[in-house]
Amino acid sequence: MKLKVIIGSIVIVAFVIFGAVSFMDSNVEYTNFAKAEKLGKKVQVKGSWLRDKESQFDAKTGQFIFYMKDDNNEEEKVILEGGKPNNFEIAPNIVAKGRFKDGAFYASEVLTKCPSKYQGNASAVKKSL
Repeated sequence: MKLKVIIGSIVIVAFVIFGAVSFMDSNVEYTNFAKAEKLGKKVQVKGSWLRDKESQFDAKTGQFIFYMKDDNNEEEKVILEGGKPNNFEIAPNIVAKGRFKDGAFYASEVLTKCPSKYQGNASAVKKSL
């Protein structure tokens, strides 16, 4: 009977630790590039892709490199581990998750914020009523 209680307690503690670690990893705050550089931890930076600056995929390293401007108009080089995200060219806004290292923002993930196809013309809706 005691062995079952001990094993059950160990399993419960393991799940609690795993849940806490998973929560801390997914709980990433939004910030700008200046604050992200000071914090030195994984953050999310919302902004837009600078289309007029160079962007490229480096096949040797498997990294997509581009420039991004945050909501405070601060520009930074972003290095994404992996290829260019879907809908990258048409996205008005993007969110980069990562941290600063060696003078650049290294992103583990880039989310594209695409305009909604459901946004309509309000005056057209009023006329139809």
